[in-house]
Amino acid sequence: MEHNKIKQMIAEVFNDIADGIETGQFGKKVRIGVTVLGSEHGTENVLNGAMAAQENDNSIEVVLIGPKNDTNLKNYEADTEEQQHKVMEKLLDSGEIQGCVTLHYNFPIGVSTVGRVITPAKGKEMLIATTTGTSSPHRTEAMVKNGLYGIIVAKALGKKNPTVGILNVDGARQVERTLKELKSNGYDINFTESLRADGGAVMRGNDLLAGTPDVMITDSLTGNLLIKMFSSYTTGGSYEALGYGYGPGVGDGYERNILIISRASGSPLIASAIKYAGEVARGDIIKKSKEEFEKAKKAKLNDILKELTKDKKSNKEDEEEITPPKKEIVTGAISGIDIMDLEDAVKEIWKNNIYAETGMGCTGPIVMVNVKNIDDASDILAKAGYITKD
Repeated sequence: MEHNKIKQMIAEVFNDIADGIETGQFGKKVRIGVTVLGSEHGTENVLNGAMAAQENDNSIEVVLIGPKNDTNLKNYEADTEEQQHKVMEKLLDSGEIQGCVTLHYNFPIGVSTVGRVITPAKGKEMLIATTTGTSSPHRTEAMVKNGLYGIIVAKALGKKNPTVGILNVDGARQVERTLKELKSNGYDINFTESLRADGGAVMRGNDLLAGTPDVMITDSLTGNLLIKMFSSYTTGGSYEALGYGYGPGVGDGYERNILIISRASGSPLIASAIKYAGEVARGDIIKKSKEEFEKAKKAKLNDILKELTKDKKSNKEDEEEITPPKKEIVTGAISGIDIMDLEDAVKEIWKNNIYAETGMGCTGPIVMVNVKNIDDASDILAKAGYITKD
């Protein structure tokens, strides 16, 4: 029996060598599955994408999960979408395949996907964190986690120190403060600067088009819309032709490399999604996820998230009436405050006998004070947790 195992191992080695000589690609291939059923463009569309991926990348072996077909790719039979997912999960958990691309999948709460697009301004690739799934029911906590998920995927793709930006959506400033707190505790985050003149880590629409950061943090619903726009703006929307799809599901303790594509995805995008699956599998995304979560937890991630999600609203009897100080000219602006915190931030400054007003700058909400009070007011807001002072 032992002799047969040795013979089998030797045969596999020689097969690998033969494949390497033939294709120029040495080393064990990564096996990536593709579920066939579910596309709005028919099964032929998925099969064409799978065959294109196989032809274009000798480092992967593409296998199909679905009904019988006429391709020369290995096929695991399944006649419904539900059966496909059961077969997919079994193959992933057994190690028979190292990743799978599918057209719909219900991830557990805490897991969401990191999309990958090609931006139109400069043809630069950018990760959008995240695009489907729910990282947390709490919006800000979800976006903080999304940032971590994006970093994990970037590192699985080989980027050792990916740049990170936060899209200017509701909650962006609070996410920025939270991530900077995580960084100050020892978890390294390489914040980038907006290409706009006033810079900062909060990204505008221009940065989306240019692909300013390697990882663009946003909420999943916005990310989902962005993926659809980036992938189909050249086709009118019904056929997603560009980019790599909605990407792999990531979450604390999640151990399946499952990548999502839309039912509207065309064969070129499906081929790219299979390539994406192979790249993150080769980069050991499961191991990277464990490593990054360990580092983040050492930097007090759980404590920070707990503080972030606790109810900070005071009871009626605890609320105090705050009278503003004497009005004065306010031309100094303090940015970095979330819109939901703006009124409270102004009252915090009033408590310290400094006059302040709310305002709206080109990058979002601001607190206006007299220029002579900028430093003192900034210190007050930083101490109270409304801004991060560099």
